[in-house]
Amino acid sequence: MGHFLGARFILAGAALAFAVLFAPRAGAQDSSGNTVTLPTIVVSPTTVPTPGTEVGSSVTVITADDIARQQYRTVPAALGEVPGLNVVQTGGPGGQTAVFIRGTNANHVKVLIDGVDASDPSNPNGAFDFGQLLTGDIERIEILRGPQSGLYGSDAIGGVISITTKKGEGPPKLTGSVEAGSFGTFNQTASASGSQGNINYAFNVLHYQSTSTPVTPLNLLPPGVKRINDTYNNWTYSTRLGADVTDNVAVNLTARYIDTKLGFTGEDYFNYFPPAPESLQSTQRNHKLFSRGELVWSLLDGKFTNYFGLDYTNQWTWYSNPNADNFPPAPPVAPPTTTVGIRTKVDWRGVVQIAQGQTLVFGLEKQDDRLRTDSTTDPLGRQFTTTASNGNQAGYVELQSAFAKRFFLVSNIRYDDNESFGPHTTWRVAPAVDIYETGTKLKASYGTGFKAPTLVELYVDYPPFFFANPALKPEESTGYDAGFEQSVLQDRLRFGATYFHNDVTNLIAAQTDPVKFISTYVNVNQSVIKGYETFATWAVNSQLKLRADYTFTHVDATSFAAYLRRPSHKYGVTAIWTPTDALQISAALVSVSGWFDYDRAVFTTLNAPGYTVVNLAARYKVNDKVQVFGRIDNLFDQHYENPTGFLRPGFGIFGGVRVANR
Repeated sequence: MGHFLGARFILAGAALAFAVLFAPRAGAQDSSGNTVTLPTIVVSPTTVPTPGTEVGSSVTVITADDIARQQYRTVPAALGEVPGLNVVQTGGPGGQTAVFIRGTNANHVKVLIDGVDASDPSNPNGAFDFGQLLTGDIERIEILRGPQSGLYGSDAIGGVISITTKKGEGPPKLTGSVEAGSFGTFNQTASASGSQGNINYAFNVLHYQSTSTPVTPLNLLPPGVKRINDTYNNWTYSTRLGADVTDNVAVNLTARYIDTKLGFTGEDYFNYFPPAPESLQSTQRNHKLFSRGELVWSLLDGKFTNYFGLDYTNQWTWYSNPNADNFPPAPPVAPPTTTVGIRTKVDWRGVVQIAQGQTLVFGLEKQDDRLRTDSTTDPLGRQFTTTASNGNQAGYVELQSAFAKRFFLVSNIRYDDNESFGPHTTWRVAPAVDIYETGTKLKASYGTGFKAPTLVELYVDYPPFFFANPALKPEESTGYDAGFEQSVLQDRLRFGATYFHNDVTNLIAAQTDPVKFISTYVNVNQSVIKGYETFATWAVNSQLKLRADYTFTHVDATSFAAYLRRPSHKYGVTAIWTPTDALQISAALVSVSGWFDYDRAVFTTLNAPGYTVVNLAARYKVNDKVQVFGRIDNLFDQHYENPTGFLRPGFGIFGGVRVANR
């Protein structure tokens, strides 16, 4: 095995060295032969398309081309290399996945899919599960770091992740792909898109399947018990439709439906001590619907645009555990549990150009959340149904200013009025200075954030030992960052650094009365998070591009839970080599230091070791209609657990073909 890994290491190193030494030197040029760099357009910092050079916030953009080049099949895979993020997935595809931004909690991330708040109202702590999101229909992912509640409201303490799907353009386009590989992987995609006259359309069907992913470490299994590998099946259907009804009125519709089935190994807390993985596989099914209808009305020759929206999400989760418990009063086999989270939201947003370089954005929102839990079994074997609901109304205003094409400032303020905890005000300012004579950008931001208590924390009791707390207050934060970006050598070399600091208070945690042995949620904890992000990019020539990232994160907290799964150091290196117009090869390295974690079964604390993973990907354009591709994940077969007790996939090889009519 050691010789095999060594050979792969030498092979990868030789390929990269060959790319650096022998690729011809050139630069991106315009028709006059001058080197130019097109600015990246970002939307999430302001809700208005804006050149990245004019934004003071820290934002990373993953494009559809990035996804295709690196062959990311799931959103967790795409986010894994982003600086400032730590992605934690319980095993293989479909496993519950949490994302930590700049050391904040996993439920401090606002997640939007085509503008729709994708969090599940029935989730106990409100953290979004990224494990069910496929990438085949995604146009871009924007990761906006730092407190953002001044524009986006609850959940945006750590930042916002905004996902936008592909829009149909041009003549009818049909595409399809098939991929197979390790762990019983068999994936397919099909799409039809285009535009005709005043109508645009995009329809997508995505299928992801893996039938044998080893997840449970062998050392956790009781004597005589064999490991059962995880299985996962995901069907995703999405559409994006638009029509220009008149010259100044348009309607848009987006919808995404996800149907998944995950087979996994849970913990047996009753038949073994210490607890051990169960002998029979549990099953979880998810049905998720995210939809939005929108009317766009433009006035004053396009200077004043109104967006009227209606969102509806429905997230259904079914869980079944066939393992018998030989410990009364629990029933021998617990009945399946079903939870449903429903959200409806109506909103209006106005965008008006009040003067040259001055854009005013303002809006109103009304949101209602509901949950239902059916056939839940409490520790005494009783079954019951629980329902809960909550509402929130909000208004916000934002001013985006540009002065002399050199100084830029975004400022916003938002007022939320929640039925459970009352009013809450948040705000943010983000200046940026572009010193284009020296290729220097200075940026900063300062703002506040909050996280509303979930419906479960407020209203769902699990008697006789656990009770909700309707008096909970929202978690709050105040954060800032400051940094620079510098380009040299006609923008072929770019580097930068950003320092960040975030104070989070009123953190919600479960607390147990040592006498009555009754637990409830309380606002008790706080944390101070600080660190910095650095990067460097080098366009060696037109064929070879390199990027390196490093993130340092330090957490001071009053509870151990605030330290969990926050590695202090994260390194990333990416190389993209295009030796010919038809062939492209990429390599990515991610290295993460150790972190504090819980043991999987007995919940004792420990120091988890870090890991380093290298992935390779290549694609070859056979002709204008056919492309073949392949990749190797975890090239050196790194064995690691993240989180502790859940193996991440080892060496895997995959390949396939993509066809399109144009």
